[in-house]
This record gives sequence, structure tokens and C-alpha cells, in this order.
Amino acid sequence: MKEPVFLEPWHAQVFALTVHLSDTGVVSWPDWAATLGAVLAEHGLDRQLDGGEDYFLAWVAALERLLAARGLAGAADLDDLKSAWTEAYLHTPHGQPVRLAGG
Repeated sequence: MKEPVFLEPWHAQVFALTVHLSDTGVVSWPDWAATLGAVLAEHGLDRQLDGGEDYFLAWVAALERLLAARGLAGAADLDDLKSAWTEAYLHTPHGQPVRLAGG
């Protein structure tokens, strides 16, 4: 049996989003790599990473940083979105897909 490439669905989703943003010219892959490298260094993640939670949390932080730098999502926008997802998660019955209100 083949092991999954991503440990969690959201890991695959944030990866796909980043690839899409690169493919559409919103971010360049060299800018992305430099930003992710900087965030990993800031997080103290200089060891070999296995694509687990700490790696993808740094991935999200790097993506947020790039979006903010390009004026596509401000800190308040990102905080509001995180809060909405947290509320949706906390109010979703076990086993059901998490959805944002109104979505």
C-alpha cells in the first residue's frame, strides 16, 4: 500500500493554492522558496523536515507573508478568516466537513 503524500487534507490544499498562485503569476517560485526558507529559519526549523505539521504551519506563514507583501490580504483579513475557520471547526459535528458560515 502506498503512503499518502500529505498527512492532512489541508496540507495538500495549501500546497495546491501555492502552486496555483505561482502558475497565475501572483507569486514567483523563487520568491516563494526564499520566503519559505526565511520563515523556516525564523521558526528554528533547520533540521530535516518530513512534511509534517511544523513544516506546513511554516508554509502557511510564508504564504500569508507573501500575500500581505503584495497587498492581497492584510493582517486583519487573515485574522478574521482564521477566526471564522476556528468557529466553524468548533461548531461542526464530528465526522462532518467543516464549512464557513454562508459557504
